[in-house]
Amino acid sequence: MIYTAIVFLPILASLYAGFFGRFSDAKVSEYLTSGVMVLVALLSWVVLLGSGFEGESLNTKVNILTWIEITGFKANWIIRVDTLTAVMFVVVNTVSSLVHIYSIGYMHNDPHRVRFFAYLSFFTFAMLTLITADNFLQMFFGWEGVGVASYLLIGFWYKKQSAGAAAMKAFIVNRVGDFGFALGIFGVLYVFGSIDFDTVFAAAPDMVGNSFNFLGYDLDVLTTLSILLFIGAMGKSAQFLLHTWLPDAMEGPTPVSALIHAATMVTAGVFLVARCSPLFELAPNALAFVTFIGATTAFFAATVGLVQNDIKRVIAYSTASQLGYMFVALGVGAYQAAIFHLFTHAFFKALLFLGAGSVIHAMSDEQDMRKMGGIASKIPRTYIMMLVGTLALTGFPLTAGYFSKDAIIEAAYVSHNFFSTYAFVAVVVAALMTSFYSWRLIFMTFHGKSRASKDVLSHVHESPLVMLTPLYILAAGALLAGILFSIYFIGDGQQVFWASSIFTSENNHILHDIHGVPALVKYSPFIMMVLGFVLAWYFYIKQPQIPVMLAKQFNGMYKFLLNKWYFDEMYDFLFVRGAQKLGTFLSVKVDKGVIDRFGPDGLASLVLRVTARVSKFQSGLLYHYAFVMLIGVAIMLTYFILWGAR
Repeated sequence: MIYTAIVFLPILASLYAGFFGRFSDAKVSEYLTSGVMVLVALLSWVVLLGSGFEGESLNTKVNILTWIEITGFKANWIIRVDTLTAVMFVVVNTVSSLVHIYSIGYMHNDPHRVRFFAYLSFFTFAMLTLITADNFLQMFFGWEGVGVASYLLIGFWYKKQSAGAAAMKAFIVNRVGDFGFALGIFGVLYVFGSIDFDTVFAAAPDMVGNSFNFLGYDLDVLTTLSILLFIGAMGKSAQFLLHTWLPDAMEGPTPVSALIHAATMVTAGVFLVARCSPLFELAPNALAFVTFIGATTAFFAATVGLVQNDIKRVIAYSTASQLGYMFVALGVGAYQAAIFHLFTHAFFKALLFLGAGSVIHAMSDEQDMRKMGGIASKIPRTYIMMLVGTLALTGFPLTAGYFSKDAIIEAAYVSHNFFSTYAFVAVVVAALMTSFYSWRLIFMTFHGKSRASKDVLSHVHESPLVMLTPLYILAAGALLAGILFSIYFIGDGQQVFWASSIFTSENNHILHDIHGVPALVKYSPFIMMVLGFVLAWYFYIKQPQIPVMLAKQFNGMYKFLLNKWYFDEMYDFLFVRGAQKLGTFLSVKVDKGVIDRFGPDGLASLVLRVTARVSKFQSGLLYHYAFVMLIGVAIMLTYFILWGAR
């Protein structure tokens, strides 16, 4: 009963707000959806703390209904709850409930806030159906539901052209990844004859070493299936090449950014790979590919975050970079460390996004950090919360990020994965850049001489308690989640905690090996954190003219990073303009030049003209028809008289 309530209460609240909320005061929908999410979040903690630490005991399935049943195929809707699901319950519902509460204050002046809360709850429901799926089709339903919800929320202010474009971009880019995911599901059904997780995972060892021929190449079955599934994760979790939608998602209201980046959509890909660990663990080449993409994303996104000026975009690229860390952990076989970082990241990244929203709220909707500065004393509570989030993100000792991110760096070092060395270097360098751009954000936003206009500065004020309370709770998670849960996620108690919800082979000892890394490796994240802080302080507090001078001196590199490695421009040239040229050619040359010319404007037009004239003979008068018959008889007699004898 408790699992059913967790999954379906959000959609009931969403339906009420969406269909009936307009007929009552907006506060009814706000408090109803938020109250439901608080209840669901509390139930999620009950599930995790009450059963999640007993390992095998948390392995429950609740059969809701027979969803699809046709000849040779059956898919039930089943709520699957194990430790991995319980952890995701806590992440999704805790952050979602706090975002709901925060939105009461943030969206209080928006005339369409009832619709906004309906979308938030629908988003949460879609994510819950994804993480409780017992088969690939059910997961795909939640997967696409999250995509639809993200489209609605990113484009919530649809009259704003940039918001509509960002929503379309997110939807279209994710369709690319989803196509790979769908092919993977088709492949799983073809190879295993089933899409049920238990059936597929149990049969996976028998497929090791099996291959199939494609275009003259012998491809490993498990490697191919795993990579296709991972392509779906690349889109949903904004990994390198399919990352371009994530920064533009900032066009939605700030609470949406927190929900998408911290707890729901972008973590779906990480969850997918962790859930499918029985497949990936048997496909080392696929894991190598995951490692390469994750490491590249961690480095790439960090470089772009160095020069961004929009406060939300800095945090957005930080999200992409941290997701890269998670995929590095998945790629080297440290699935537990990946989920641990997902867990801790949810707290401090939601804290940073909601803190940024509090700053924007105080600065009269200003998001450019170049127009901020010197406001720490005016919004001290928001400032302290942002400091806590930054410390956790950069891996300050004993904060949440210190335990989870450091474990990933150590796992990359001890791994024997083909790309492990590359991944180790990439994530260590990314740690330096993470510290730099995080403290750059703090210094540019809160310290130094204010660069805001007098009018904006005169209206700077602290956010109301309804917006600050979620920050306090998230700050507690950012400080304590690592130290309280590390022993269960990646420590001595991890085998009992995770039980069978995550599969690792007998040869996978990576979580044991990370305890024996050299001291320099162990302290490298701390060294990078300190170095990044010192550089940011020197550049933006001590000598603020240096960044301007460097931008001018290395203008090409600065523009390269500022324009996000020109991926948008490249994709526009290759795909958008190419599609437009192809469409123009088909329209002008093929449609009008061939089809219309020989179709509607050619043969079809001739037939119409002929039939129009012939139809005039159909007068309906008997003597006209008799006259035509006589002419016909005369023609026939003439033929037989003149030529018939021959």
